[in-house]
Amino acid sequence: MMKKTDIIKLIRPNVRSLKAYEAKEIKCRIKLDANESPFSPLPADLVARDKKLFAALNRYPDPEGKALKKALAGENGVTSKSILLGNGSDEIIYYLITTLGGPVLFPTPTFVMYGIIARALGEKAISVPLDSGYDLDMDKMLKAIKKEKPRLIFLASPNNPTGNCYSAERILKIIEASKGIVVVDEAYQPFASRQGFLPLLKDYPNLVILRTMSKIGFASLRVGYMIADESLTAEVEKVRLPYNLNTLSQAMALMGIKQMKLVDATVRKITSERERLMKALSSIQGVTPCPSEANFILFRVSDPDMVFDKLLKQGILIKNMNGIIRNAMRITVGTRAENDLFIKALNKAVMEINREAK
Repeated sequence: MMKKTDIIKLIRPNVRSLKAYEAKEIKCRIKLDANESPFSPLPADLVARDKKLFAALNRYPDPEGKALKKALAGENGVTSKSILLGNGSDEIIYYLITTLGGPVLFPTPTFVMYGIIARALGEKAISVPLDSGYDLDMDKMLKAIKKEKPRLIFLASPNNPTGNCYSAERILKIIEASKGIVVVDEAYQPFASRQGFLPLLKDYPNLVILRTMSKIGFASLRVGYMIADESLTAEVEKVRLPYNLNTLSQAMALMGIKQMKLVDATVRKITSERERLMKALSSIQGVTPCPSEANFILFRVSDPDMVFDKLLKQGILIKNMNGIIRNAMRITVGTRAENDLFIKALNKAVMEINREAK
């Protein structure tokens, strides 16, 4: 009789203790939960014209992504050797932690993959709560840096899920205090009114910038990239998987960069709608929105679980953040029509909850 193997016992303890990141697909009429752009910035006929692209699908992609790197380098005013391409920013986070190890430090609440990937790789993950204004708590951050000596610090600015940019002065203090690498994740930078940290790369060799094309209309491509000192990029390249960015993603991303005027126009539409949505949320009694520099808005209600259910019954899906930030929800900025339907549905949900509470 064949001996049965207990598969679970073979799993590393740090992986067994993890909870998998869930990206559930929930049926809805209007999807405003995942911080995607509501617009596809490139005309469909532009893509259809590239016959060479589809004729080359039997071949492996360019393993170095040379053309895309060159375009990104020109767009960001850096050298191609400063750029590392990833299948989304998640993959680059994985590569950075694989290359540098831990401890890994980050404020909370923030992008959950910093902690998940660090723990999956068996590294110590240290979270430091943000202050009451969702900015970096400098006393706690500096104490943690001194005590834990992190090899990597991740700072998402604008931050997800809070939507705000951290104080530039506080980020600089952290970069100067750290003997490790500080990663400023600028996934939502295109929607922010403040300048990002890219101009400071030449002054701080321990600074790394993360960018992505996901939020500006190319989420399905999974194209993220890192900009850093050439010596660090060369080391991270050693752990990058071959052919990690497929031919279609490289070609479409390159097309997007060449059509940046169209992309920028959709970004402006979204930021304009964000301000209109902010005013509409502020006008609803019992709803408190937080200022945002991203393509989403965090807001508070008295009963987010009930609001979530009532919105979903009306076919509208947003993000319930109640398990992370008390009484909080997050709405992705949609089209004008989608935002209007959401506001109408939210008004209805809040009124129903108030009537039921009496």
